Amino acid sequence: MADHDENLDPQLETFRDCLSDALIGRMTQSSTKTKTKRRRTKKDSQPEILPNSTPKQDNDDDGTAAEDLAEFIDYIATEAFESLPEDLRSLTRPAWTASPHLQSRYALPLTSSDTSALILPTLDPAIASSLTAYGVIDNDDADAVSALLAPVLTAYVTTLTATPPPPRQGRAQAEEEGCELCGRDWVPLTYHHLIPRFVHDKALKRGWHPAEALQNVAWLCRLCHSFVHRFASHEELARYYFTVDRLLAEEEVVKFARYASRVRWKAR
Repeated sequence: MADHDENLDPQLETFRDCLSDALIGRMTQSSTKTKTKRRRTKKDSQPEILPNSTPKQDNDDDGTAAEDLAEFIDYIATEAFESLPEDLRSLTRPAWTASPHLQSRYALPLTSSDTSALILPTLDPAIASSLTAYGVIDNDDADAVSALLAPVLTAYVTTLTATPPPPRQGRAQAEEEGCELCGRDWVPLTYHHLIPRFVHDKALKRGWHPAEALQNVAWLCRLCHSFVHRFASHEELARYYFTVDRLLAEEEVVKFARYASRVRWKAR
């Protein structure tokens, strides 16, 4: 944890995790498309590269790749965050709740048009080139950058302004102990309903869970929280993955949590 700056704003930390999730998702899709294309077009005697294959690397290579990715995300996040209006950079739930102006100005979900007006006028044009070089966007133009950042800003505002659930574990204790998947204790945490609210009625009607279990939560960092909702649907989470132990029984979840535990943002 030595390279973490404890004085970094929680808003910046939250923005980084939201952006990290989007960037990793885009880069994964780009890598899969490239591997699939190579598998379909390769004519020589070299081994096929399958869509879900992963080149073997030694531990040093894995560590270097993870560090390079973290530095890239850190660079993009810091530049984009500094381009936000001040009221977004300092956004808190109390400020949001007390200000109809904020709620109107940043009505969710934010669109690409909103992003263009909020960030692009002051964003370094080199950011678009960097995103293109890493395969995050196809063209280094303003529309592609806006389309990338719109859901990031929506997740950022949603996370900072969400109403906390009735706590089974207090936020202070949760933040001291860290994310329940990756273990990071220096990033802001979000609450994850282990039985998603969208299926509460179905869970009760079909007898999957008693009413008192519906508010069970896990405290997860933004990165792990987003992954969990990509990993399984709301109904699958409610039926099969309604505890942290059940999630961690899955190899895919363990692998992602191991990756997330290595993501550390360098101080600037």
